[in-house]
Amino acid sequence: MKAFLLCIALFSGQLNTPQNKEVVHLPPHHPMIDSSFGGKLLELINAPPSINLPKVPPRQDSEGNPWSLDVKNLGPKVVVVVTVVGTPQFSINISVNQTVHISSNGATYSQKW
Repeated sequence: MKAFLLCIALFSGQLNTPQNKEVVHLPPHHPMIDSSFGGKLLELINAPPSINLPKVPPRQDSEGNPWSLDVKNLGPKVVVVVTVVGTPQFSINISVNQTVHISSNGATYSQKW
């Protein structure tokens, strides 16, 4: 019985996204992150080698919160790195199975691991 409960707990834990954020995906062959993705978890699956954040850094998401985005690279290849490019001063590489938190203050982008 304990093993069964442990299995259920582990399985349900994997179903939850970080902070229960809505999960979004890029359309196929689309290298642009939409500003409407703010406040969500963007899962990258077979993403192009480089994707771009909105050209003008957003100040707020659709709910009026400071704009931020979690980006997770799901690969599938182990050696694939996706480069997320924002302003000329902001660029970040995301390895497979890595999640990065990107935020914007309306003028620049910043990241937190």
